[in-house]
Amino acid sequence: MPTIPGSSAETRTPLGRRTDVLASNRLARAVLTDFDALPATRRNLARYQLLDPDARERVIDWERIAAETVAVLRFEAGRYPDDRRLADLVGELAVKCPEFTTWWNDHRVLRRTHGDKHYRHPLVADMHFAYESFQVPGDPEQTLCVYNVEPGSETAEALRVLAGWTAPAITAPDASRPG
Repeated sequence: MPTIPGSSAETRTPLGRRTDVLASNRLARAVLTDFDALPATRRNLARYQLLDPDARERVIDWERIAAETVAVLRFEAGRYPDDRRLADLVGELAVKCPEFTTWWNDHRVLRRTHGDKHYRHPLVADMHFAYESFQVPGDPEQTLCVYNVEPGSETAEALRVLAGWTAPAITAPDASRPG
């Protein structure tokens, strides 16, 4: 996976064309939500950002990010007008998110390539990321999103703390078993 020079920490999330979360690293799960704990059919960034009450709390400037997410879905709907799963997602969001229809009817389209996002984490405070999105070579339906932070920044320190809290437990070898 690509790494942008100068970053001391990063989160990575590959997305499918409907913003389906295909995978995420430990830090991405700690910053946003644990997509791995959700049923595979519910692992979707748009669904999280627009319908999960925690997203409204965690995503600073939620309205801007949510509207951009709707514009990304509209972009994909234009590229794949017969995609039944995308139409179902749009329908679900239209019914369950009060703001969705207004943003959808704006007819704005967006293909994310780079930008910034800000998150409020309940344990470590506010975090600021620069992100880059890369189309995966050979698969136009996958996008790798890499979120980077400035080395030495408050966000880098917050990620270091989160990484420590979320690190897998290391168990000591069983002394009773021969080595």
